[in-house]
Amino acid sequence: MEYTTPAASYSRKRKNPRTYLFFKRWTDICVSLLLLLLLSPLLLFICWHLYKKEGKPLFYRELAAGKGEKPFIKLSFRTMTNPSRVIRAFPPHPFPASWEKGVPDQFTFQRDKKQTMTATGLWLRKYNLHLLPQLWNVLKGEMSLVGPRPEIAEIAACYNQHQRKRLLVKPGITGYTQLYFGKESNYNKKVFYDLYYVENRSYKLDLKILLQSLRHWKRIE
Repeated sequence: MEYTTPAASYSRKRKNPRTYLFFKRWTDICVSLLLLLLLSPLLLFICWHLYKKEGKPLFYRELAAGKGEKPFIKLSFRTMTNPSRVIRAFPPHPFPASWEKGVPDQFTFQRDKKQTMTATGLWLRKYNLHLLPQLWNVLKGEMSLVGPRPEIAEIAACYNQHQRKRLLVKPGITGYTQLYFGKESNYNKKVFYDLYYVENRSYKLDLKILLQSLRHWKRIE
């Protein structure tokens, strides 16, 4: 099945990938460090509020697949109660036969928010503040500001050859798919839009996504 994208103006190859990667990493370092410093009062307040209202742990650490399938620990503020977080944090085992040729189209990773979200977690997710600790992942070089959504390592291990191409770049806090197609339920459509970004990524496209993300931060899924 063929899907279409609204950003045809960016369908061109990068002229100098090394220059692009250098400036992308330089931007990731500068912006993530600056935001961590500027937002440190907010980050400290969230930590204090979580500790007083929900207790420890303050952060949710999840094993995700990075560039080249290299695993890393993705950070976010904890938004769920501890028991439900443990129970619901993994795909079904054993994997059904439909997973033998890759993650199926109909797969969606969902949590029952009414039953599992804490009061603080609902507020954090409403404004996507739970994503702020991932600035540390960006600063460390495990993630980028812009890129495909980080995938759970166990799910990525089931990728077929086509789906695995989305791991050719670092995952991002925001991205083409997260911003424009965040509510898309078809998994392979999400992969298609991610691969569109992988094939057409450029500094100009990254900058557009960043600016749009700042304007529509609550839209990011």
